[in-house]
Amino acid sequence: MQEIKQILIKHWGYSHFRPKQESIIQSVLQGNDTLALLPTGGGKSLCYQIPGIYLGGITLVVTPLIALMKDQIENLKKRNIKAVALYSSMRKHEYDLAINQCTHGDTHFLYLSPERLTSLKFLELLPLLDVKLIAVDEAHCISQWGYDFRPPYLKIAEIRSFFPKVPIIALTATATPDVSIDIQEKLEFKTNSFFIKDSFLRKNLIYFVSKEENKLAILLKMAHKQRGCGIIYVRNRKKTKEVADFLNTQNISATSYHAGLDSRIRDQRQKEWKENQTRIIVATNAFGMGIDKEDVRFVIHLDLPDNPESYFQEAGRAGRDGERAFSVILWENSDIINLKKYHEFAFPPIEIIKKTYQALGNYCRLATGSGEGQTFDFDILSFSNQYNQNPIIAFNSIKFIENQGLIVMNNAFYQPSKIRILVKGNDLYRFQVDHPRYDNLIKYLLRTYSGLFISLVDINEKQIIKTFNITKDQLTSLLKMLVTLNILEYIPENNSAQITFITERMANRDFIISKPVYENKKKAALNRINSMIHYIETPNKCRSQLLLSYFGESNSKRCGYCDICIKRNKTNLSELEFDQLVNEIKPILQNKPMPIDDLVFAVNANDIDKLLNAILWLQDNGKIEENSEQKLFWK
Repeated sequence: MQEIKQILIKHWGYSHFRPKQESIIQSVLQGNDTLALLPTGGGKSLCYQIPGIYLGGITLVVTPLIALMKDQIENLKKRNIKAVALYSSMRKHEYDLAINQCTHGDTHFLYLSPERLTSLKFLELLPLLDVKLIAVDEAHCISQWGYDFRPPYLKIAEIRSFFPKVPIIALTATATPDVSIDIQEKLEFKTNSFFIKDSFLRKNLIYFVSKEENKLAILLKMAHKQRGCGIIYVRNRKKTKEVADFLNTQNISATSYHAGLDSRIRDQRQKEWKENQTRIIVATNAFGMGIDKEDVRFVIHLDLPDNPESYFQEAGRAGRDGERAFSVILWENSDIINLKKYHEFAFPPIEIIKKTYQALGNYCRLATGSGEGQTFDFDILSFSNQYNQNPIIAFNSIKFIENQGLIVMNNAFYQPSKIRILVKGNDLYRFQVDHPRYDNLIKYLLRTYSGLFISLVDINEKQIIKTFNITKDQLTSLLKMLVTLNILEYIPENNSAQITFITERMANRDFIISKPVYENKKKAALNRINSMIHYIETPNKCRSQLLLSYFGESNSKRCGYCDICIKRNKTNLSELEFDQLVNEIKPILQNKPMPIDDLVFAVNANDIDKLLNAILWLQDNGKIEENSEQKLFWK
């Protein structure tokens, strides 16, 4: 359709769609419920943004992360596309203003968290909205088999009754076949629905896995050998600084990033890395969501990811420009032990989770039956110390409570100060005349910021402090006095993590965790861990094929470039020849050990050299070993 290409050119400046994007968009515009499965960097957002613009009215976008929500809105605004968000920590005035923009047709996209769908206040407003499309981002969160299940996502199917003719598009970058089926069932897809999937194959991304005792030495060699910028993932905050410091001592520009840093520091470090002022960013998995940097040449994991879904997303941040890039995992035996230990930490005993829920209510000073919709600043260390809990156990207990749909925990992100002037025209002028102390400040605010009489506007306190040569405390005092005098509304900047209660605080007897559900979630998480271990330990299967098989692509070909394929290439065997020989060797040696000369005669092979190469390769990669009697056996 020519119209959608014109939208693409006008707002994004692209002349062509990426693979599958046009098919997905056309499916949506034909009124079909559509599940779009595109790998990281595949351009999922355009698949609902372009139909949303074409259809007019409002597109409801359900997405789980506030930071991602804000990034999307900023990107749309840069393209002169109107968008607003509803999230838990909004002030009443901000919420009312956003709703007003939606009900009066002054916005195209309304972003909201799934928890917002549990609000009766919001549900009462739904019939007033001219909704033309519903988009569900990170749709794997709706599936009980997904790796980050969020029960409030189940409410999406309920709001369909308000808009029975409106199509729904669900998008995700990581979904196994089971998860894909579950998404469609939970969203109550109609019979004329479409499942459009792009291959997870990344031809330009080369996967390497290496078992190493001295990871930092190997990391240093890779950083010197590989040009361009990169991401290094580690598991804990302390390690981000240690690795970044190590690289800097070796004259390799690096910085650290994790959720515990002040959000302004995080934003600054992310900006410097994106603008290539810093070459390498060493981060926990808090980094990456919404990052759109095309020229990342390598992603290195110094610790094992929890599951193949997380790994695929993080690895996929390399090579988005289509040029060759590398994804490397460096591991040792202790990493597997630690991964299983972290799994146990991730599922505290049910009684501990229940105690944590009650402690959370006490920390926020909520009486039983109160707190629904309320947001509180939250510090995990302060909470853990106050209630004598291990911070890791406390954090994972809270994550479990969140996944029950009772609360939302947002990592700290910087929210600048906001003001709105409450008096207008002559009244404001008379105030300035009567109170000259505030005159210059009010004039500066009016001159510098537009829209102050209409809505809350972000202000730059640092710039104001610099302009008037005053301290932060002095500025805060002036602004608070103007609030007292009913001249303006002032919301101070905030950099705290926050907890929002989605439901009222329950009494201990009413807070029930189903043991079968708990055990199923724990087992599913362990299965994903075992899949990750299988990926790194498998010595004779192409890395790309292993990942593609996990995501349901069973007929892929060897990539030819991963660490396994490079070793295989040295055997001078085709894929078919190698597989045929392995299929003969394996049952023979599983049945009984034998010397290599007996094995050669036991295998039906026309080319002895190729057979010996295959045996040597299997030995080098730990599938065949030799016992004390110098007989080969299948390990």
